[in-house]
Amino acid sequence: MANQLEIRNLHARIESGEEILKGVNLVVPKGEIHAVMGPNGSGKSTLAKIVAGDPSYEVTAGEILVDGQSVMEMEADERARHGLFLAFQYPVEVPGVTNANFLRLALQAKLGQDVSVMEFYGKLQKALQILEWDESILTRYLNDGFSGGEKKRNEILQLMVLEPTYAILDETDSGLDIDALKVVSKGVNAMRGPGFGAVLITHYQRLLNYITPDVVHVMVEGKIVTSGGPELALKLEEQGYEWVKGLAVAAG
Repeated sequence: MANQLEIRNLHARIESGEEILKGVNLVVPKGEIHAVMGPNGSGKSTLAKIVAGDPSYEVTAGEILVDGQSVMEMEADERARHGLFLAFQYPVEVPGVTNANFLRLALQAKLGQDVSVMEFYGKLQKALQILEWDESILTRYLNDGFSGGEKKRNEILQLMVLEPTYAILDETDSGLDIDALKVVSKGVNAMRGPGFGAVLITHYQRLLNYITPDVVHVMVEGKIVTSGGPELALKLEEQGYEWVKGLAVAAG
């Protein structure tokens, strides 16, 4: 099946040689939002970075396929043009580059062509309205001096303007108060549709109160050890991760 993000038996390690991913298998079809949950140190953020093309990790086995095409030999910018988007756990600050200029350049790079001012601002205004944000945000430098909540909201603005095929959202709920969480969730939910798939990486159920996943996967010690519906996240909230650690031991 071509219309999906597929991760096959992915093994990866850091430069020191420590293996972090130990055979991750994950399939996210277009039109679905999947959640990946797990305790600290289970490899969730590492998985996000490797899918996006972070060169500081060495992939020792496995494949990452986007709509049937391997992206393993692609640099991070090529993967982005191929439809992948990563929202970082800790977004970087870029003083001197305004939000508007960054977004327009990123959109033109993704599309491989110029974008008219009218078309660009039409996209921006629609996204800003959903995110309940004033246009003054566009003249501010990229994430420079932003609060944690503003940085996360800004990444969802980027998501909505760039319209990737697949998004990896790494702990988008981290540090958000309840109002900011609701707004960010509105933006993600606005992206839902047959041409978009996403992976939400989170520790907590609270994000999933606002973005209902189609499938929940649990990652422990570098592997996905069990999967289920939204009720699985509720079980984790109630019982913690100890019971899934037993699954990881059983899986070897």
